[in-house]
Amino acid sequence: MVETYKAVFTGGQGEIVEKKSRFIANVRPVETEEEALAFIEEMRKKYYDARHNCFAFCVGVERETLRCSDDGEPSGTAGKPMLEVLTGGEIHNVAVVVTRYFGGTLLGTGGLVRAYTQATQEGLKNSQVIEKKLARRIKLITNYNDIGKIQYLLGSEKIHIETSDYTDIVTMQVLVPINQVELIEKKLVEVTNGKIQIEQGDMFYYAIIEGEVLSFE
Repeated sequence: MVETYKAVFTGGQGEIVEKKSRFIANVRPVETEEEALAFIEEMRKKYYDARHNCFAFCVGVERETLRCSDDGEPSGTAGKPMLEVLTGGEIHNVAVVVTRYFGGTLLGTGGLVRAYTQATQEGLKNSQVIEKKLARRIKLITNYNDIGKIQYLLGSEKIHIETSDYTDIVTMQVLVPINQVELIEKKLVEVTNGKIQIEQGDMFYYAIIEGEVLSFE
């Protein structure tokens, strides 16, 4: 599994005007090809009077599905440059539709490539792109004598504590980035002289959004 990847959290819209032609980019997060196709159809209905509704989408943590369409524009002048913006920015699980209202002046192949590229970039600029990191949920069971050292270690390593339960023992659930699991477990054993109990849980992706940790399971 990929350790980190970028994804659109909330979509947005951007618009540019080139020689009186309007290029309106709509961006939306998608998890499946079906969602992407439904979004494209929705935009086609919304902008039914436009000459072109070109699209590009990337689906999958490893971008298993990549598709694009020029929708009547000269081959390679719309969908491909739009897709290249997504892949070049390493953005996953996203669909973009760029709608063109023709302004009466032909732009040529170079002009079209620039316009569709810029419109896609503008749409992404007005969207919220986040970084998702692969983590493992780990359960820690310890005594009260060691809790201060554990909390200090977790804080210094910026490890997020999901839950804490204080009874006759202390049970904590923490989220550890997958590339830090081995190191953190080793440090926890060291600071507690081996008295801590560590249980590995499931793996999932998480992101920090406006200071809040959100998990995507």
